[in-house]
Amino acid sequence: MDKVGLANVGLMSPEIHALWKDTQHYTHRFIGIAVTVRYVPTNDPPAPAMETEAFDRWVGKTYNEVTPEPFVPLIRKGTAIVFDDAPDSDVGSIGSNNIMGWKLRGCVGVVTNATARDTDEIITEKVPLYFRGPGRGIRPGRNEVESVNRPIECGGVLVMPGDVIVADGDGVIVVPRAKAAEVADYARATMEGDKAGRRGLYKQLGLPEDDSVR
Repeated sequence: MDKVGLANVGLMSPEIHALWKDTQHYTHRFIGIAVTVRYVPTNDPPAPAMETEAFDRWVGKTYNEVTPEPFVPLIRKGTAIVFDDAPDSDVGSIGSNNIMGWKLRGCVGVVTNATARDTDEIITEKVPLYFRGPGRGIRPGRNEVESVNRPIECGGVLVMPGDVIVADGDGVIVVPRAKAAEVADYARATMEGDKAGRRGLYKQLGLPEDDSVR
């Protein structure tokens, strides 16, 4: 990014971090094409106490009409879903079930400036997720969908639909699509040079090669 004149541009806040890390094969890392989603806090009142069937109907209606997932049909192989959510609503828009459904459609990773729930299960499922912290509540009564595939802010940076999202243990960076090829070429050359140098050091130190130098 420095090389193309974008020093300090696109780097999300370090508060947006990996839920889990695989330090053997680095499967928490991903590169994907952004599909953007914005949820906002709802002004609707919370549901009153009600009988189970009535509550289930309210939850289903709210999921379908107020806080749905209209971005799902846009997911393709290589998609990275990026959320601008309601960070103070303690809402888990991302959970162990829907994140697996997104993966099934081709999503390679998820980034949110807010929260996610079912973090134990997501760690077990090994779906790459970068977030601010755990959120416990369901969506109904806490947020509502505002837009899909529009410019959003996430982690202090602008994310446009189609931007390239790169995430690893150091955090998340957004590469503008117009600069992506140039950035990728330079980054790849830099990475290969680094790997070659470290392979030499591994050899001198008598260390077996691992995925970080292959």
